Amino acid sequence: MAGYNVAPLQKLIEQFEKLPGIGAKTAQRLAYFVLNLPKTEAEDFAGAIIDAQEKIKYCSVCCNLSDREKCPVCASNNRDHSVICVVETPRDAMAMENTKEYKGTYHVLHGAISPLNGIGPDQLRIKELLTRLNNEDIKEVIMATNPTVEGEATSMYLTKLLKPLGVKITRLAYGIPVGGDLEYADEITLARALEGRTDL
Repeated sequence: MAGYNVAPLQKLIEQFEKLPGIGAKTAQRLAYFVLNLPKTEAEDFAGAIIDAQEKIKYCSVCCNLSDREKCPVCASNNRDHSVICVVETPRDAMAMENTKEYKGTYHVLHGAISPLNGIGPDQLRIKELLTRLNNEDIKEVIMATNPTVEGEATSMYLTKLLKPLGVKITRLAYGIPVGGDLEYADEITLARALEGRTDL
C-alpha cells in the first residue's frame, strides 16, 4: 500500500485538514464518510457550503452574519436597541443569544486587537460601532470580549474611545465556573470573580 494515492480522495482529505481542530485522522474519517454518502446527500452537503458562501453577508448595523441587510436581532422590535453587547466573533454573539437572557443588540468586531498577529483597531469593526453611537440613542455598551490578553486590550481600547461620548460602559463579570474549585482558578479569574460579586 506504500505510495497508494487516489488524487480526488487525497484532495478531499486535504480540504478537511484545513478546518480548525481537524487533524489528519479526523480528516480521513470525514473524507471517507462523505465518499460513502448517497450522491443526492453529497450534493446537498456541497450545495449547503456554496449556498452559505453566496448568501451570508454582514448585517449593515451590527456586522453579525445575516442573509438579509439587517440580522434578525437588529430587525426586531422586541429587542432593547439602547443596549449594545460588543463581542469578538459571530460565535460569541450566538453563545450570548443561547442564554435567552440578553434582550439588547450586538456589535461584532470580527477579532481582537493583537499587535503580535498584526491586528490593530483598523482591522476591526470599530468605525461601524462609533457610527451607531453617533446615530442611535445608546444608553449602555457591554464589553463582552474574551478574557484573554487580546480581549482585555480590545476592551480597554474601546472603553477609552467611548467614555468621552458619555455612554455607560460595563464589562461582563468573569468568574469561577459552576463546579470549579478555587484552588485551580488562575489569579485573573479569581480577581474577576471578586469584581463581579453580587449581593446575596
